[in-house]
Amino acid sequence: MPKSALVISAGGSKGAFAGGVAQYLIEETKQQYDLFLGTSTGSLLVSHLALKKIEEIKKAFISVTQDDVFDNYPFLIRKKGVLTRIKIDHFNVLKNFLRGKKTFGESNNFRNLISREISVPYFEQLQKESQEVVICVSNLSANQVEYKSLQELTYEDFIDWIWISCNYVPFMTLVTKNGCEYADGGLGCIIAIEEDIRRGATQVDAIILNTKFQQTNRVHSRNAFDALGSIFGFISDRIEYQNLKIGALVAYENKVKLCLFYTPRVLTTNLLMFEKNKMSGWWQEVWTYAQQTLMKKV
Repeated sequence: MPKSALVISAGGSKGAFAGGVAQYLIEETKQQYDLFLGTSTGSLLVSHLALKKIEEIKKAFISVTQDDVFDNYPFLIRKKGVLTRIKIDHFNVLKNFLRGKKTFGESNNFRNLISREISVPYFEQLQKESQEVVICVSNLSANQVEYKSLQELTYEDFIDWIWISCNYVPFMTLVTKNGCEYADGGLGCIIAIEEDIRRGATQVDAIILNTKFQQTNRVHSRNAFDALGSIFGFISDRIEYQNLKIGALVAYENKVKLCLFYTPRVLTTNLLMFEKNKMSGWWQEVWTYAQQTLMKKV
């Protein structure tokens, strides 16, 4: 029996664009999915998308602020006109280390937000549905990527894995669970096309929160935050390239219909910047983009 899957990549605040693409696919093109798989920011969307609670997740997603995410900020944000500069908050980072923490910042507020947005009734309803919901995480202790399926989890575990999948270490919390240290799923897999096919998908719609071709050259770093951002950006781009290359090959070998959706332009280079106006604009931009390009599939 054919099995259709929707997979959403990592991408921080750019997840707002992914939400718009998913909404268009579900509401306008009437796509029906049997499997939803998310990495990092994608993991925040898939539960509500599976239940078609799109307006609820849109409202929650585009309203997220730094206070909703961090209980200890690892950076300072300075705006001058249209320019935004981010640098390490050395005081907060030192404070975190003196407390015995392993990362620059702490994101416990984010777990609380996730538990408010995904209630126990939501979780129970999801378990009763036939769709499969899967979260991608990185097990640093075992040096491997793991996939956590909703049907195999308790409510608290499900919330934990979504939170963990989004924890962009070293800026966010490094979580110890089941005797292992876990972090952002995007550290190991940006877009899990291969895993979708392994789970039996015969058609995969993949939302990739990057442009199809590189459209920017990174400027020279001005501080430690810029340097780390450039390093992680480079690593993420290489991981994404390998994920797409392997995913396309596996899809071809298994005769799976693979449709890729990219952003039409560079949305942001600051993935941890959550600004309501920008994220709301990205979500809505999809509709104009879709009408102009018919969401051309490649």
